[in-house]
Amino acid sequence: MKNRKYSTLIAILTCLALLVMVGCNSKEEKLKVAKVLPAKPEVKQELPQAVPPSVSPSTTLAEPSAAVVEVNGTKLTQGQLDREIRDSLAAIGSQVPADRLPQVRTNLRKRLIDEFILRTLLTDEVNRQKISATKQEVAEAIDKFKATLPSGVTVEEIMKKNRISEKEMREEIGLGIKVNRIVLSSLGGKVKPTEEEITKFYQKNKDKFKIPETVHARHILIAKTPADNDKTKTEKRAKAEDLRKQLLAGADFADLARKNSDYPSKENGGDLGMISRGQMVKPFEDAAFSQKKDAIGPVVETDFGYHIIQVLQHNEPQTVNLDEKTKKDIASFLEREKMQEVFASLVKKLRAKANILIHGQ
Repeated sequence: MKNRKYSTLIAILTCLALLVMVGCNSKEEKLKVAKVLPAKPEVKQELPQAVPPSVSPSTTLAEPSAAVVEVNGTKLTQGQLDREIRDSLAAIGSQVPADRLPQVRTNLRKRLIDEFILRTLLTDEVNRQKISATKQEVAEAIDKFKATLPSGVTVEEIMKKNRISEKEMREEIGLGIKVNRIVLSSLGGKVKPTEEEITKFYQKNKDKFKIPETVHARHILIAKTPADNDKTKTEKRAKAEDLRKQLLAGADFADLARKNSDYPSKENGGDLGMISRGQMVKPFEDAAFSQKKDAIGPVVETDFGYHIIQVLQHNEPQTVNLDEKTKKDIASFLEREKMQEVFASLVKKLRAKANILIHGQ
C-alpha cells in the first residue's frame, strides 16, 4: 500500500464527495449569515519543517512490517504509520510545546488510523460496485476544487506542501467522484429540496438570517505604551487633537493616516472595513456606532491609545428576505446537508459489516 497523506486527502475526498453534484459554494453563493452554512473541510497547507530532536520517528517497539490496523484484509503497517506521523509532526512540530508532543503524537496516531479505515472502506465499496470515473470528470472536479481555494492558493502548492503527487491527487479525486455516485444512488438521484422544504427551513431558522448592525469606519491611532508617563500621554493626546483639527480643516484622512497612524490599517488609509458590535474595544465601539456618517468624531481614548474615527457608512440590522437568491443559497445548503447525512449513514453501514482489526490497543 502506498504511503499517503491521509489528512489532506480525506479532506479533499470529503469535499469532492459533495462537490461534483451540488458544489462547495463560492464566496458569492454563500448565505450572508455564516451560521447557516456548514464549515468546509479543512485542506491543510502547512510548510514541512524539521522534526524536533525530542521526537523519535517511532515510540513503539513493533516491527515496521507489523500491521497496526487491518480493514477487510488491507493493512496499514507500523512503518507506514510512523512515516505519516513523522511527516505530520514535521509540519506542526515547531508550533507545539515540547511537553505536549506526546499527546499530539497519540492524537495523530488515532486520527490517521481512523482515516485509513474510512478510505479503505470507501475504496472497497466503489470497487465492489464497479463504479468508475472518467478523466474528464476528474478534470472538471479539479476545476471546481480550485474554485473553493483561498485567493492566491493553488492546488500545486497544496500538493507540494503535503508531499502529494499529481497522480495521488487525481486518484483521490476519482475516489471522491465514485463515492458521490453511491451517495446520489442512495438518494435516488433526488437531491434538490422542494419549495416547501426551503420555506420551512427559512421560517425555522429566521434568527440565522439576521444581519447585525455594522459600520464602515476608518481611524487614526496614536498608540500608548505601558511605559508612557503622564507627560507622554498628554503629548500623544495633543498630537491626536492636532490631527483632528487638520481633518476638520479639510486635510485628507487617508494621507494623514498613512503618515501618522500606529495601526496596521494605515496602509489602507486607516480603513477598517465593516465592523459589527463586539469586534472592537467598548470605547471605540460606542463612538463608532453613535457617530454621524462622515463626521470627524472627538478623540477617543482606549487601552491602545488615542483614536480619531470617521464613519463612512452605517447599516442598521436587518433580516435577509426569502428572495430567489436566498432560496438558492438555502437549497445548496440543504442539498449538501442531505448528502452529508447519506454519506455518514453509508460509512456507518460499511463499518458495521467490515472486518476491522486494530492491533496494540
